[in-house]
Parts: sequence; structure tokens; C-alpha cells
Amino acid sequence: MTRTKSNKIVYLVALFLFLGGLGWLVLSGISEDSVYFLNVSEALALEPAKREQARLFGSVDAADLRADAQSLGVSFNLLDKFDHSKSIRVNYRGAVPDTFKPGAEVIVEGRFDKTDGAFTANTLITKCPSKYKKKSEEAQG
Repeated sequence: MTRTKSNKIVYLVALFLFLGGLGWLVLSGISEDSVYFLNVSEALALEPAKREQARLFGSVDAADLRADAQSLGVSFNLLDKFDHSKSIRVNYRGAVPDTFKPGAEVIVEGRFDKTDGAFTANTLITKCPSKYKKKSEEAQG
């Protein structure tokens, strides 16, 4: 009789520990890896204290586009997709994609610099709709 009671207690403790560990893993994974996907207007609307890590999308402004000649990287203004009067300065250090050019739609992931409000990107991805539009039309036709 006592043997079945102790087995039930062991199973309940093991289940409790398993569910507690699983819950902790899920919550820590969600909080550490969550990145907001915002357009420029949404990012500018956030309070500076709430701007941390984010993924932004927009288009590259031709004005004030500077490639770093001594190392890999580029600095540019990221324009809002719908309201071109709104922009965020982006500083990126790394290999720049071949399709990166003024007017290209890009996605950048990184953090806002609290000192000057610029966005320091870790990742730069370009979207080239004209390149894939032709292939999708051929596939449909």
C-alpha cells in the first residue's frame, strides 16, 4: 500500500519538474528571441526607451548613401515604404548584397543606438522584386 503511494508521489514530482522546466524553456526562448518587425513609421512612433532590438523594412534612400571604402559596410537612410518623409539612419558593417542599391527594398535587423538614435544593423537583406517577378510570370504562363 505504501509502495503505490510513494510511486504516485515520485511520478507527480517528476511531472511537476518536467512541466516546470518546459515552461521555463518556452518563456525564456520567447523573451530572448522576440524581435519586433516594424516599418520606419512604426519604429519612429515608439518611445526611445522602448526601442531596442528590432527588424525594420523600407527602401534605401539615394541621398547620403555612404559605402565604407576601408572595410565592408554601408551607412544609409531607410525610408518608410508609404511615407518617404520618414527615415531612420542605418549603419551596417558586413558584406553588402549585390542587389543593394538606392531604391531597393531592404530588411535590417539590429539595435537602436541610444546616443544618436541611429540603427546599428547586424543583418542586411535586400529584396529585388523585379528579379523574381519575371520568373514568377514565366512559371504562371
